[in-house]
Amino acid sequence: MRMVTVVAIISLLSANVVIAQTPPANPPAASKTTPTAKPPEKPRTAESIECSKQADAKGLHGKERQTFRSKCMKDLKKKT
Repeated sequence: MRMVTVVAIISLLSANVVIAQTPPANPPAASKTTPTAKPPEKPRTAESIECSKQADAKGLHGKERQTFRSKCMKDLKKKT
């Protein structure tokens, strides 16, 4: 009887190890650590390039640059 109990316990323990090592049936969706292809960038407009050049010349960075470029692009689009 003792031998049957020992064999049963060993069988259960080894079965858990085998189950733990099998891969899942459905692989998980792409995680955040998996590199993904970037969507193609939109081509920059002439207004965008010109406003970036002006912002560079003024040495603007961060929020000031965004505000300047936004206003600049609106002004250039109104002219056309």
